[in-house]
Amino acid sequence: MPRTLFRIAPLRAVLLLFVAVLLLGGCAGLTRDPVRVTVVGLDPLVGQGLEMRFSLKLRVQNPNDAPIDYDGISVALDLNGAPFAGGVSDRSGTVPRFGEAVLDVPVSVSAFAAARQAWNLPGAAANGELPYALRGRLAGGVLGTVHFNDAGTLRLPAMPGWGG
Repeated sequence: MPRTLFRIAPLRAVLLLFVAVLLLGGCAGLTRDPVRVTVVGLDPLVGQGLEMRFSLKLRVQNPNDAPIDYDGISVALDLNGAPFAGGVSDRSGTVPRFGEAVLDVPVSVSAFAAARQAWNLPGAAANGELPYALRGRLAGGVLGTVHFNDAGTLRLPAMPGWGG
């Protein structure tokens, strides 16, 4: 009996190794190019109390050969290196393969974040640039979630009296 056990163990090890190689090869096929996400609009919504609300419009471009099915969106927007707005949506949809879609996400800006940005605006206006960073994800199940990032600089118009 012990000899049979030793004969079966190497067979199990070989099968386990074979399955692991297949799984890792399958995961390598799941890699995709990162989606490109840009802000294309910011429309005001009705807020509550001291909170401001906006509809953030995002253009999502899918450079991959497979569509992206999503069932929820979350975003966070930083301005001038500080958190500014964030939001979530339970909308679902599809970004077609080699295609694009414009998504609306309601975001909230707290009174504290707005005040902090207003306080720092003269410094940003002095050099005429306001850096931003956008991060988020399109939820799509265990293997279908797509994370995205975008960063850049908003050029501000010259403001008299603020160094512009």
